[in-house]
Amino acid sequence: MPKKMMKKEEKSMEIKIEKSKTKKSALKKLGMEEEILKKKLFFEPNLKDYEKTRKIFSWKKTIKEFSKHENLNAAYIALDKHIKTWRKNKIALIVEDENEKIEKLSFLDLYRLSNRFANLLKDLGIKRKDRCFIFLPRVPEVYIAFYGIIKNLGIAGNIFAAFGSQGLKDRLDDSEARFIVTNGELKKRIYEAEPKNIEYIIDIDGDVNKESKYHEINYKEEMKTKSSYFEIPKTSLEDYCFMLYTSGTTGKPKGVVHAHEALLVGMLTADWVLDLKDEDIYWCTADHGWVTGTMYGILANFALGATSIIYNGRFNAEKWYSIIEKHRVSVWYTAPTAIRMLEKEEEIYKKYDLSSLRHLCSVGEPLNPEPIKWGLKAFGLPFHDTWWQTETGGILIANYPCMPIKLGSMGKPIPGIKADIVDDKGNVLKEYQLGNLAIKPSWPSMMREIWKNEEKYKSYFVKGWYITGDLAYKDKDGYFWFVGRADDVIKTSGERVGPFEVESALVAHEAVAEAAVIGKPDPLRGEIIKAFLILKKGYNPSKELEEDIKQFVKNKLAGHAYPREIEFVNSLPKTRSGKIARRVLKARELGLDVGDISTIEEY
Repeated sequence: MPKKMMKKEEKSMEIKIEKSKTKKSALKKLGMEEEILKKKLFFEPNLKDYEKTRKIFSWKKTIKEFSKHENLNAAYIALDKHIKTWRKNKIALIVEDENEKIEKLSFLDLYRLSNRFANLLKDLGIKRKDRCFIFLPRVPEVYIAFYGIIKNLGIAGNIFAAFGSQGLKDRLDDSEARFIVTNGELKKRIYEAEPKNIEYIIDIDGDVNKESKYHEINYKEEMKTKSSYFEIPKTSLEDYCFMLYTSGTTGKPKGVVHAHEALLVGMLTADWVLDLKDEDIYWCTADHGWVTGTMYGILANFALGATSIIYNGRFNAEKWYSIIEKHRVSVWYTAPTAIRMLEKEEEIYKKYDLSSLRHLCSVGEPLNPEPIKWGLKAFGLPFHDTWWQTETGGILIANYPCMPIKLGSMGKPIPGIKADIVDDKGNVLKEYQLGNLAIKPSWPSMMREIWKNEEKYKSYFVKGWYITGDLAYKDKDGYFWFVGRADDVIKTSGERVGPFEVESALVAHEAVAEAAVIGKPDPLRGEIIKAFLILKKGYNPSKELEEDIKQFVKNKLAGHAYPREIEFVNSLPKTRSGKIARRVLKARELGLDVGDISTIEEY
């Protein structure tokens, strides 16, 4: 935790919400709605009884059962095992681009192609734990390369195609990667980055530069010469599988490493939370450069045998709806930012047949009540929020098809996970007390290390808890409620205010499409709340609108929890995964260095 949060004179991170006569009034103090959403299900959920499953669940028994796989390599479990079943010729992957070009690959296609790539790497001398990164847009070669890498017991790393040369260099140099898979266009950024340890650039376009100081490999030609049979070495649950870099508030991005065992949590949660079934057409909109796109776009979804879709193109509401209609998408996993962007497009959804949708989930940032209500209006279905991190490797807290949704809540921990709210010393707090969201180690998808940074890894753990860095509280029913990041909490007039609660109130205003708030230093109040707002179509900035929004939030939350300053903007800084980068807003507001912005897509 930041040192400023650990002053001895304060009860660290601990805010007790006064016990009120009703839960409703208690929750209103945090700007939450006491609203429980019940949706009649027209399908039988995979997880039928959450409480019963939670009581009888055992990691020991589950791991023992998981270990019965012929090979514990994640590529075998996600892909190769299907080749011995009826799924062999089933479509595994559907890829569509902006020009409506569609490519379909079966499980057998992916199996053969990934084996060819595994042999390519083997011939290049890849060794166990060698880092091999994939720097590509959303194309089939991402999947082929990922499986081929981990079949060799190398460590696969996905990098956003939007990264510039510095972001690329930070990751490649820190990881000391030997191999990188890319295309002719993105390769130019690798030249600019001049990574220290890269030996081989594998170009999927076959555009080999003979003058390059790296060994450049013509993917197209080499793949033709390789065998489509590959014997995966014996793999243990603890063998390293993939790594992803995640940026913090300070310093360079850190490399989070996961083992092959992480897939166990991915499979369980794809079953319990995403509710994936054999007959599903599944669309995870997350980029493979983010942990959701890796775990629930490349691994767990295929392990359960679902047909998956990827869209290689820019966001466009009409295009997204056409994909759902054309491919009959049934399970949709997306982000709150995307949902709000769709909501801004008024009622375009009415032009499309979206009746194939049966289950909706959200990830990447907290899900405000408004997008859930809009989902019901547009699709007749609620979005189910899921909480997890790159470090946790898989979904740990969620809203489930078999349970009612409390609007604005993160939900409850998955069976096998013990979560609680603790202070900075690791002491468990009471219901409705604000503190650190913490998870009891260890679970199969818990990160195994921060690459080459043992000190940073150890800093996550306090008194037997993994400290997530998120502030939350737990209600009497066991639901968790996100309030904000520990380093984003605003203290104004002696009161702590979570940015999420203010943003939730702001986007509930009829004129506001998106919102981000920060704490701005103030000589009188310590900090005031400043809001950056994107307006919906048909609304224009004005002093009158600004005052109306302030009053709206003041009435919805409290006299101290409304934005005293509002700035209307055309865009907000976001990571590729859709998270609003408040630190960038705050740094610019204060005239400070914004630090590492390699993950920032907008602004």
